[in-house]
Amino acid sequence: MNPTFRDLIAENKRNSILLVLIFCLFTAVVALILALGAIAFYDPEAVAQLRWGEAFLAGSVAAAAALLFSLIGYYSGDQFILAVSGARRIHHADDPELFNVVEEMAIAAGIPMPHVYVIDDPALNAFATGRDPQHAAVAITTGLRHHLTRDELQGVMAHEISHIRNYDIRLMLLMAVLVGTVVMLSDLFWQIARSGGGGRRSRDSKSEGGGGLIVLIVFILAVVLALIAPILAQIIQFAVSRQREYLADASAVELTRYPQGLANALRKLQGDAAVLRTANRGIAHLFIANPIKKFQDRAESVFASHPPLKDRIARLEALMHSTK
Repeated sequence: MNPTFRDLIAENKRNSILLVLIFCLFTAVVALILALGAIAFYDPEAVAQLRWGEAFLAGSVAAAAALLFSLIGYYSGDQFILAVSGARRIHHADDPELFNVVEEMAIAAGIPMPHVYVIDDPALNAFATGRDPQHAAVAITTGLRHHLTRDELQGVMAHEISHIRNYDIRLMLLMAVLVGTVVMLSDLFWQIARSGGGGRRSRDSKSEGGGGLIVLIVFILAVVLALIAPILAQIIQFAVSRQREYLADASAVELTRYPQGLANALRKLQGDAAVLRTANRGIAHLFIANPIKKFQDRAESVFASHPPLKDRIARLEALMHSTK
């Protein structure tokens, strides 16, 4: 039996909670090992003598910081994203057609009307953000707004409204915050490692025997983790993001009953060569198409935040044929 959209929404809510718990645990482990590595660098004797209390304290502080960042991201991350993207809020009188389309799709999805934003940029793109349907926003670039017919605009807005209804906005917001925390911890470790200092003197005189071997193992483990932890975190983030895009495309068709509208809009996105000026890797996964063109061209890789546009169009065209 195929899952219903209610089942998928419930799954997304569960995934959000599970994601936070797993990432907080992962962050605590990363912080613990990196703290041990930093201590091994600055005070090898502490590690050699198995004075683990200092590292566990550092790991606990980092885990608490991860939880704090998650809470901050949960309650104010959407406003940060809108500010970073250069979006400005508009009202019904500014663009009645856009507001009418968003309202139609919100009613069809059974959610409150989200706030509407525009990004003054010729590039073609759009995104949704927020923590739940009661606190959500959709944003569209002026370039995309001016290039779409009403049917195509309806398809794009249905896609973004689907992200809101399916609670993708919460899931991807939390992932962005938690991945950022792991990257921050790794960057902090590299800054400590590059700074040099007291550890060099201690290593010269005290890193001998079994204690020295422990110090070396801990430091190597920390270096390896500092290299791979951000990569693994982003691979997980991108894998989830790709699946959410396919789901939002299918949900959009459920709302509009017209696959052609979204398919045509995606074709225009596929042919767009303009670069979104405010695009950055931190929020790229939120857009309907990757705003960083060089990453859009690598959409077949595990580091792609979006599935290839040609694959999404092909799926929509298959839906067109199945409904004839």
